Amino acid sequence: MNNPLISPGLGTFVWMLVSFLILVFILGKWGWPMLLKSLKAREEAIADALNAAEKAREEMAQLTSHNEDLLKEAKLERDELLRNARLTSEKIIEDARQKATEEADRIVEAARENINYEKLKAIHDLKNQIASLSIDIAEKLMKAELSDKQKADALIQHELENAHLN
Repeated sequence: MNNPLISPGLGTFVWMLVSFLILVFILGKWGWPMLLKSLKAREEAIADALNAAEKAREEMAQLTSHNEDLLKEAKLERDELLRNARLTSEKIIEDARQKATEEADRIVEAARENINYEKLKAIHDLKNQIASLSIDIAEKLMKAELSDKQKADALIQHELENAHLN
């Protein structure tokens, strides 16, 4: 049991005590303030990070609310654009329908005028053909009637008596 570590001598004990007190003095003078300063800085950094996280959470809540407002506004604008597009397309369709109706009416009127023109032309041609045939028939009859000299003189005399001169 003479182990110096288990039962140290008085000299060893005093030197160990002096060494311990010097160590405590050095740590108390320079070590602990730096350690406390580091702990305080870390504590402030953690507090700042917590405050920043709380601010970020609040900003996220505001941004979420703002995004929802923007989304509602965008939906309203989309609905307005769709309504305007629908109204515009209905107007374009109605204008096209009206123009098509007017064009159809104009075409029908032009067709009627063309039909009337062709009808009048056909009647005129028919009259000309009838007149031409009548003249041909009259000419043939006259040749047949006038081939005899006595008949020709009698016809001329008869026509002269019936003619009214102005």
